[in-house]
Amino acid sequence: MAQTTSRAVRIRRGMTLPLLLLVLWEVSNRTGLVDPRFLPSLESVALTAKRELLGNDLIFDLLSSLARNLGGFLVGAVLGIAFATVLAMSPLAGRLVMPTFNGFKQISLLAWIPLISVWFGFGEQAKIVFVALACFIPVVLNTYDGMREAPKDLLEVGQALQFNARQRFLRIYLPSATPAIATGIHLGLIYSWLATVGAEYFLAVGPGIGGLVIAGRERFDMAMVMVGVVILGLVGFSLNRLAAVLESHLLRWRPPRTA
Repeated sequence: MAQTTSRAVRIRRGMTLPLLLLVLWEVSNRTGLVDPRFLPSLESVALTAKRELLGNDLIFDLLSSLARNLGGFLVGAVLGIAFATVLAMSPLAGRLVMPTFNGFKQISLLAWIPLISVWFGFGEQAKIVFVALACFIPVVLNTYDGMREAPKDLLEVGQALQFNARQRFLRIYLPSATPAIATGIHLGLIYSWLATVGAEYFLAVGPGIGGLVIAGRERFDMAMVMVGVVILGLVGFSLNRLAAVLESHLLRWRPPRTA
């Protein structure tokens, strides 16, 4: 009962600021504090959302963005875990590659768009690569750190038992790094959604929520732009919550943290 009450309190607190912003938005619009051409009313945004949902391709745009996001996320996560595993299990490879990779991660993701567009074009393939790159970096960093922190006594036991590389990975490295891998995947899912929006915005316009925002901008239809922005925020929030729930379920074996 206490846990349910505490959760309800957290939900109310979390909803306070969004509700205040919505009230401020509507009051500013109705009192003429802002030009409705730049900040449309909530009613106008709702009507535009209904129009796009019933008369246009809003659902198709959303599904296109989600499919793009999922494809890039899966590619980046799988390659990231595999790459980090090789580096962590081979000290020589780690010493040779990680300093360069740490410099590589400092480059802004948007700076790779010209190279990606030259290598992969401006179509769907380039967008998937861009999203995968956004996911790849946090997954590699967290997985590598988690595996490097594998207990030395377990590694010594594995050496004494003459574990091969597969056995060391499955019985020592992977269990030790599971919390860090879960964190990396959580971050990778968040960054991949942000990259999905960037790919749709900066590469060739196609179906997707980013394309909806661009169409609204070109028509100077701010209500359409706000519909896209709201959808992007809601999907990002939902993905973050989904990742948090999955991470909590995956790590449910860990003892609860004490204050």
